[in-house]
Amino acid sequence: MPAHQQQLFDTEPAPWEMDDAEQVRIARIVMSSGPAGPFDYLVPDSFADEKNSESFAEAGRRMRVPFGRGNRSVVGYCTEVAVRPSGGRKLKSVAAVIDTAPLLSARMLQLGESIAEYYLAPLGQVLEGILPAGVRGKAGTRETTLFSVLTKVAAKITQIELPEKQKKALQILAASPKPLAMRQLMARAECTSGPINALRKKGLIESHVERIDTDPLFEETVERTQPLSLNGDQAAALKTIELSLDAREPETFLLHGVTGSGKTEVYIQAIEKVVSFGRQAIVLVPEISLTPQTVGRFRERFDHVAVLHSHQSDVERHRQWKRIASGTVQVVVGARSAIFAPTPHLGLVVIDEEHETSFKQSTVPRYHAREVALRRTCEEGVPLVLGSATPSLESWQAAKRGEYRLVSLPKRVSDLPMPAVRAIDLRDESHAKGSRGALSRPMHQAMDAALKEGGQVMLLLNRRGFSTHVQCPKCGFALKCPACDVSMVFHRQANYVACHWCDHHEPPPTHCPDCKDANIRYGGFGTQKLEAEVRARFPKSAVLRMDSDSMRRPGSHEEALDAFRRGDVQILLGTQMIAKGLDFPNVTLVGVVNADTALHWPDFRAAERTFHLVTQVAGRTGRGERGGRVLVQTLSPDHPALVAAMKHDYEAFAAGELPEREMLGYPPFGRLARLVVRGAKDQMTLAFAETIAEAIRDLAATTTETVHVVGPAPCPLAKLRDNYRFHMIVKAPDHATLLKVLTPLAGKLKTPDDVQWILDIDPSDMM
Repeated sequence: MPAHQQQLFDTEPAPWEMDDAEQVRIARIVMSSGPAGPFDYLVPDSFADEKNSESFAEAGRRMRVPFGRGNRSVVGYCTEVAVRPSGGRKLKSVAAVIDTAPLLSARMLQLGESIAEYYLAPLGQVLEGILPAGVRGKAGTRETTLFSVLTKVAAKITQIELPEKQKKALQILAASPKPLAMRQLMARAECTSGPINALRKKGLIESHVERIDTDPLFEETVERTQPLSLNGDQAAALKTIELSLDAREPETFLLHGVTGSGKTEVYIQAIEKVVSFGRQAIVLVPEISLTPQTVGRFRERFDHVAVLHSHQSDVERHRQWKRIASGTVQVVVGARSAIFAPTPHLGLVVIDEEHETSFKQSTVPRYHAREVALRRTCEEGVPLVLGSATPSLESWQAAKRGEYRLVSLPKRVSDLPMPAVRAIDLRDESHAKGSRGALSRPMHQAMDAALKEGGQVMLLLNRRGFSTHVQCPKCGFALKCPACDVSMVFHRQANYVACHWCDHHEPPPTHCPDCKDANIRYGGFGTQKLEAEVRARFPKSAVLRMDSDSMRRPGSHEEALDAFRRGDVQILLGTQMIAKGLDFPNVTLVGVVNADTALHWPDFRAAERTFHLVTQVAGRTGRGERGGRVLVQTLSPDHPALVAAMKHDYEAFAAGELPEREMLGYPPFGRLARLVVRGAKDQMTLAFAETIAEAIRDLAATTTETVHVVGPAPCPLAKLRDNYRFHMIVKAPDHATLLKVLTPLAGKLKTPDDVQWILDIDPSDMM
């Protein structure tokens, strides 16, 4: 190894040599922060008795251990307990067993190790990511003293002479099928704590402390509905999946169905078969699709449905987690982290809208739910169904290679036609006549006609705020975030300018900060400005805006969609949160206000994301007997992604995009890793990034496969939260080669002060 590379890495201690010394019980511990470990600790006899289940040291529980020279107390996850030689080491002892039962099963520990290896993440951080904070903190529980009658006392209870109140309390406690808390026993025996304490002093009752729920979970009851009749394509798709369920073997299906083709009904009927076996199913949907409409469809068909998502309180999440682990839940519906749901009898995993980037975690461990699902279903021997109208190119190519089985739903249910899609070329000046706003004349006319016919309208603009940039026309000054290299966005309702990356807020300028000119201009269109324009143009129609600014109050998302579904609102406009998974039969017009928003981003997936978004939002219309149409405003009407989206032709898009990916070695024809280095001083940060790149190139030279290192270069967002950012892309033909050149770096780099770096395997974000 070159000298400069040796200096990059911390020296590793020599492995302990094992001998035939005394056999001891050793717990292997990993920490959620700090050194990756694992670390071995001696298990004292007090924690080695399996009969004492609440303090038994076993894998899957957390333990408190002394760490470092100062023996500071830290909490770690136990991944293994084994009796083996100490190897002459003087081991520290486990100080306490925290959990009264394992939080992680053997299978989940195995899955955690697989994720840590795949994403080059410390196992302790992976396990911390698998377990919700509410589960780790036992949210919604409290330590309570519970009383019960001694067995020998219960046998001769009628022979014991006691005062009346003590006798009544003893009889009630003996008749209870489970221990009672002080308040419960006092209420039932109609006494104070005095008689109960007297019974305890006499040795007639015993007590123990236990964590119990402070408030039981209320499970909503919903009126049941019957299965829908399937068309020929749906029935064939279901049959294919059921054959795999009957065989009880792992198999991955790509269910490619156009919008409105009835994919959800296929999922539900497949899950009904799984439940009939006494097994459980996990259904992952994008966070944005976790609406009552989506969850309600499952609650109408199954008695016990659990929901897991990031907006739940720790208490609610903990209670749902316990229900799932008990095996009583039939279906778990949730966002990406629900893939870790502790189902003891897993029978099927479904990922709806599998192309969605929200299935990729942005913090350690930077997993993709699809990849985790592939590993979990393979290890547990159950099928995986990936569903989408616009599959990711990775999944599409895997199906073409035969790694997944492709199942198609080419038509909408009831043979409804796909909506007609037309492009409005914003380069054509005639479209701007009579309009200075975001809506072209053809868009305005189409909206007017749809509303007069009693239809509803949906408008997509994937930019929130009022004005997307603030600029001085005299000197050219552009208002940027003081901490980030990005434009500030004006929010008129709250009257501030904000950075959408670091959330910095400040009052809007009334004149140019540089030249003091008073004619500073607020340019660009966000959803707030679009809302103002629509209200002015259609004053007789009810308008509703849905974006992350307007939907902050709990329940506001559901209320908005309910109002639109009832017809109380005629025009719904918003960001991508209105584009997916919603079914409104009365929508007769969908308008894409600016299809170019992300088309020209410096990201090799920009065209794919634009195709996904336009196709998905177009699918919101034409779902009723009245039909529907779609208008797409764009400056790039001839772009292949938009041409394919307007024809609802996924295969044409894939056929055009895949050869370019293959030529450049991008996924699905190669594997990527992205390293981002950030620091307060740009030159120091760049120098460290260049050192990393040189080390990777040296490691790549030792492999037989071709590995390309692109960069380092400034990130598209070159400065963020007062840190300068540089990134590099590592391209390899397969994941194994990627690991060969990156494993020596992961967790072992000596990093300068004030510099941090991250490693992202299979990145979805290039910004």
